[in-house]
Amino acid sequence: MHPVLGLSRFCSHYLVYWTKTWRLTRTVQWALVRRIYSETGKWERDYREQTRKQVEGWWRPRIKEQFHKLSKKDDSRPKFYALSMFPYPSGNLHMGHVRVYTISDVIAHFQRMQGKQVLNPMGWDAFGLPAENAAIERGLDPEEWTKSNIVHMREQLLNLGLCFNWEQEITTCQPDYYRWTQYLFVKLYEAGLAYQKEALVNWDPVDQTVLADEQVDENGCSWRSGAKVEHKYLKQWFIKTTNFAKPLLDSLDDLPSWYGVKAMQANWIGDCSGCYFDFQLKVGGILGAEKVSAYTPTPEAIYGASYLSILPSHWLLHGESKLREVFQRKFVSGNDCLTSVTAVNLLNGQEIPVVISGQTEFEGYLDTKIGIPNISLQDKAVAQKLGLECPHVIEVLPDGEEKLINSEEFTGLNRQVAVSAVMQRARNMGVGGYFTSPTLRDWLISRQRYWGTPIPVIHCKSCGTVPVPCEDLPVLLPKVESFTGKGNSPLRSVPDWHNCCCPKCKGPAVRETDTMDTFVDSAWYYFRYTDPHNTERPFDKALVDYWMPVDLYIGGKEHAVMHLYYARFLSHFCFEQNMVKCREPFHKLLVQGLIKGQTFRLATTGQYIKKEDIDFSGPEPVHRTTKEQLQITWEKMSKSKHNGIDPEEAVRQYGIDTVRLYILYAAPPEQDILWDVKTDAIPGVLRWQGRLWSLVTKFIDVRLSGTLPDPNQLNKKEKAEARKIWENKNYALLEVTKHFIEDFLLNTAISRLMGLTNTLSKASQKVILHSTEFEDALATLCVMTAPMAPHLASELWKGISHVENKSDTRFRWDQDVLLQLWPSVDPEYLQQPDTVEMVVQINNKACGTVSVTQDLAKNAEKVCQIILQSELGIRHLQGHAIKKVFLSPRTALINFLVEK
Repeated sequence: MHPVLGLSRFCSHYLVYWTKTWRLTRTVQWALVRRIYSETGKWERDYREQTRKQVEGWWRPRIKEQFHKLSKKDDSRPKFYALSMFPYPSGNLHMGHVRVYTISDVIAHFQRMQGKQVLNPMGWDAFGLPAENAAIERGLDPEEWTKSNIVHMREQLLNLGLCFNWEQEITTCQPDYYRWTQYLFVKLYEAGLAYQKEALVNWDPVDQTVLADEQVDENGCSWRSGAKVEHKYLKQWFIKTTNFAKPLLDSLDDLPSWYGVKAMQANWIGDCSGCYFDFQLKVGGILGAEKVSAYTPTPEAIYGASYLSILPSHWLLHGESKLREVFQRKFVSGNDCLTSVTAVNLLNGQEIPVVISGQTEFEGYLDTKIGIPNISLQDKAVAQKLGLECPHVIEVLPDGEEKLINSEEFTGLNRQVAVSAVMQRARNMGVGGYFTSPTLRDWLISRQRYWGTPIPVIHCKSCGTVPVPCEDLPVLLPKVESFTGKGNSPLRSVPDWHNCCCPKCKGPAVRETDTMDTFVDSAWYYFRYTDPHNTERPFDKALVDYWMPVDLYIGGKEHAVMHLYYARFLSHFCFEQNMVKCREPFHKLLVQGLIKGQTFRLATTGQYIKKEDIDFSGPEPVHRTTKEQLQITWEKMSKSKHNGIDPEEAVRQYGIDTVRLYILYAAPPEQDILWDVKTDAIPGVLRWQGRLWSLVTKFIDVRLSGTLPDPNQLNKKEKAEARKIWENKNYALLEVTKHFIEDFLLNTAISRLMGLTNTLSKASQKVILHSTEFEDALATLCVMTAPMAPHLASELWKGISHVENKSDTRFRWDQDVLLQLWPSVDPEYLQQPDTVEMVVQINNKACGTVSVTQDLAKNAEKVCQIILQSELGIRHLQGHAIKKVFLSPRTALINFLVEK
């Protein structure tokens, strides 16, 4: 035989034999893999990585199915509207998304277990610059880019086991949504709240579009591109939010605590003591078309107006106004210049001259104000210098009361009464008269880009500006074959769309080519969620009135000013239009902090470095190649900073429930999380899951021992032990429920559950076997864990429920854990003296709880003494040098830092 040929035949036969053997071995190994109880009816004793994967794989579709059944409308149950701020479809979820949607999912599960009918919807804030810029870079259609991202992100959310009302899904770039955004714009226009004017605007030279003031940071840079903002004069569309400033400010008082956001909103709106009045300009005695609004802090003294003052930067001097040349001929920098132009107050017909101010700025954002010498010494000085009249309109009586004089029908009125009377007349006439502040400007909504909601307006040479009739909506966004997105709006390049007929005269006209700021889309989405498939109107009033206001709104604090202000405005407007019964859209607000990752930068250049380019072997990280020392900081996760965490990778490594628990446990919702899996948070929640599994395993083992439970078998000491379990269960239930409803300190709720787990872990075998208290506490612990770790809790519940001879009849053992009703605290416990179970941590690790009376719970010295003298303190702290003690009375937690 040929030696090589013989060897090849041998190898071939051996390979066939090895392959068959390997397949057989793999088959046998697969058959021997232990499956979870829900599949086999046999309890697996250890909670391992494979167990966790099986548990989550089994329960994820079943929890989704349960949720779908519970989502069917049932008016017999009270409602709870849990709303998380909807995402921009960037294509990939980040950990900030995971945090906000985990919190909303947890609260939604809890509220369902409270017997509520819960709305927890999801949608997509799908218009905007990022999608357009990304599409331009890739040579794609923004619509196709956005749709593909939505498909991917929806799948990511489903893979996280999040339970949303997907049948309520909305997408702002779809015509069935933006049709109604346009409808609301038309309603605003008809109410005199949408208008177009030339204005000095913020221009982003990179994104080539206008920005609202709120979209420019404190350094004068664009919130999107980071470019230094330029200023130019353009004709733009505005929404007159200033008309609602006072009710928006006043109604903050009726809302609960908003984590400092109420103060931010109030500060943004400012002191609403003055108002605007409308004036029409006259040149050479001829009344022109130009109108301006001017501010005064003293509307009751309007008959004392001497002149109208405008800044040198006013659009009348620089824009396309027909009066520009007239004004510029009179302008002398640094001086108050009297012009030949006059202004007619549309409230009272009073005609006063227009003055170009020598000042470069007025209070707040004002560029036009009314000079009233009788009220302001500064105004009096200007009037006297220019030789203008100084009408006297306020008289002070001997008793100090102030009355109006020389004010036509308002003469004789008390000054405070006159304020309301004058402003009411202005409102009736439609010429101003709404309380607002000088620090607040109207909402600029024009954007010179393609990917946005078209503004439903037609410009006709004969009829002027004409809104598109509601029956002709939506004005569809046309397809643009090729565009750069820069400069003039690409919508001008579509002649068949741009050129149209006037709805009034049927003559030739052109469409408005600006699109709306995406904040308009998100200003009303919470309404549409309640009725997302309505083809007749934006939403049905009965449905909105049933679900609104949103019971809990969850999102980032970065939206505390802009989005919340615009959304509140739109809701107030809809209330005034009798479209909804609630003025304020959001009852409780839960703001979440950032999730930050560690960044590494070169000290010389500030360049961010990838982790694979870093040498961590020494005492300090250095660049792998150059050995240059690196600057280490914690910053918001970002691809450009190489500090992001892929949520899918985190779930693959640790599991859905572990990631959920980490996010909830690492910090209170409003605080930032520094993502570091080496800290105690990840190991801590992993250990806790293992202890929960061990508890149920122990319960099953003891109850399957063959001895029937009999509480009479317990001696005095064991009964006292059972009583202690009962007290700890009730305390944990009371506190956890409070955290779910009141302050949302879910990290503290988990600490309470960990404390109860520790108590149950120490229970003696006889107490586990015979006491009803242990059984009830274990079941209650499982139910309380379910909203936060639904997959694990569902499997634990199966293990508990299959044990026979249970004495607790409060639970529905034939139904899964998420279908249980949330347990209530035993009435007997509520009648006891108030005590607090103080969570004790040593070097940031929870080691148990100690009962402390309510009156001592905030006294750090007393609490420290009680714990040091307790069994827990003697066992864990005796013989150790205590460096520092931190007491958190708000969360009933004390942390001892000791030398190791």
